Amino acid sequence: MATTQPIRDINQARELANYYLKLGKIRNYVLIVMGIHTALRISDLLRLTWDDVYDFDHCRVRESVSITEKKTGKTKVVFLNNRIASALTLYSYAAKRGGSLIKSRKGGAICRIQAYRIIRAAAEALKFCFRVSCHSLRKTFGYFAWKSGISHPQ
Repeated sequence: MATTQPIRDINQARELANYYLKLGKIRNYVLIVMGIHTALRISDLLRLTWDDVYDFDHCRVRESVSITEKKTGKTKVVFLNNRIASALTLYSYAAKRGGSLIKSRKGGAICRIQAYRIIRAAAEALKFCFRVSCHSLRKTFGYFAWKSGISHPQ
């Protein structure tokens, strides 16, 4: 099957995120956690800044983020759950007003290709036997929402 797949095993989803946590690569860990727990498209995830997710005045992670989707132009509110808040708290040493959340070494956000490489490298290292890409994170969110019986409001 050549199509990107969701991660259907909760333990594999955790392993994918924790792969970079164990290596001390917190930025990559945050990328995967945010992807799995927000269902944002990679283009929207990479556009997030620290100001979007962190309240500098109160020194804490925000409860939600309001974004305008790049693809659809629609405004969407995304709640930041405890797993995201924990990941962002670990990564808060990199917090900088106006700075990209998933920052490259050169400044600015990493590109989509680099995000893909990060996700693929973890999946390959963990020997996943199915195709994993950036979109797999979004599909994983949808898969587990469907399994838990959460339906989309009409």
